[in-house]
Amino acid sequence: MTKFGVHSECGKLHSVMVCRPGLAHKRLTPDNCHGLLFDDVIWVERAQKDHDYMVEQMRARNIHVIEAHEALAKVLDDKAGRSWILDRKVKADNVGIGMLGDLRAWLDEMPSTQLADHLIGGIAKFELPFDAKGLFGGYLDSSDFVLPPIPNSLFQRDPSCWIYEGVTLNPMYWPARRQETLILQSIYQFHPYFAGKVNVWWGDCDKDHGPATLEGGDVMPIGNGVVLIGMGERTSPQAVVQTAKAVLGKEGGATRVIACQMPKSRAAMHLDTVFSFLDIDLLSSFPDVVDEIICTSIYAGDKEGEVRFERHDGVHLVDVVKEALGLKDIQVIKTGGDAFQREREQWDDGNNVVALDRRVVVAYDRNTYTNKLMRDAGVEVVEIPASELGRGRGGGHCMTCPIIREEVKI
Repeated sequence: MTKFGVHSECGKLHSVMVCRPGLAHKRLTPDNCHGLLFDDVIWVERAQKDHDYMVEQMRARNIHVIEAHEALAKVLDDKAGRSWILDRKVKADNVGIGMLGDLRAWLDEMPSTQLADHLIGGIAKFELPFDAKGLFGGYLDSSDFVLPPIPNSLFQRDPSCWIYEGVTLNPMYWPARRQETLILQSIYQFHPYFAGKVNVWWGDCDKDHGPATLEGGDVMPIGNGVVLIGMGERTSPQAVVQTAKAVLGKEGGATRVIACQMPKSRAAMHLDTVFSFLDIDLLSSFPDVVDEIICTSIYAGDKEGEVRFERHDGVHLVDVVKEALGLKDIQVIKTGGDAFQREREQWDDGNNVVALDRRVVVAYDRNTYTNKLMRDAGVEVVEIPASELGRGRGGGHCMTCPIIREEVKI
């Protein structure tokens, strides 16, 4: 398959984007990790080894894996691509005026692989080969960042997401993550694999979307023209409606958007932290949150640009999904263990699994109770080590952005 598009959450996966841990994670310290949305520092070399193992498991199943650092370096080989991203990354609003010219000149001549590492991994003042002039340069201590790292690039699900035959370039909730979308937009525009072939539904790094924030961990194109979009900590109702307007009734788009209103808590950071597909009729669910979700269906309106709403009060998310997919029954695997174990395994991404194919999923090894329940239901569980990768609070679903995935015939 060569045509870009994600037509289910569990059909055969053909192409996927990931981002290997790297320089950005070597910048994490006990003082700055929380501001960069990590709960702890990680052992980077071990995290790289474990991430490599996950990629090996996908490639062994003939899945085309694109690594973000490598893809960005390819963009930077292109003069137009390099100018496009540096024009937006290196400007007075970010780095002040005093060092702007020297910094741009240095980065213009930097080898592409090194520059890609720094655009994701950040640049500290002590790394500059020139005197950091100006008010901003003088304000910075030696180890302060001129360009901050974006370690959450590890979680490629969020900055962009494919909804059937198009992609959204997501304006993200936390400032620490907003530069990730810029990287992805440059890849889709200039990388030879994508250039000229990507349909963008909504989102643009050159526009201010205000409170309309969207993150891919909340977005699930589940098939039959239906897409679920969670509304919780990081995806706003405004963004859900804007996305719905962009995709509903469009060629290669969706016929129904189901907004899933979740409790506003870190445990419900994204829909995929509490809910994922193992097969079209087999789900993984953390009931403490999922049972509280309120669903509203959005359809195209009678006039161009209008939408209409249908609220499903008192109807469980699973029942809404079953009806939307036209299924007679759906089996639900709930997070395993007793009350304490369930809470721990949800926190450790027990429900955040990514399907490589129907009933073949990548899961963290530490979620022993939930993984056993999946295996008992006939699911092949490909376990990857969680001790380091899991410190950022994101599992296999979070770390992967499907680019090409087959639909599942119902």
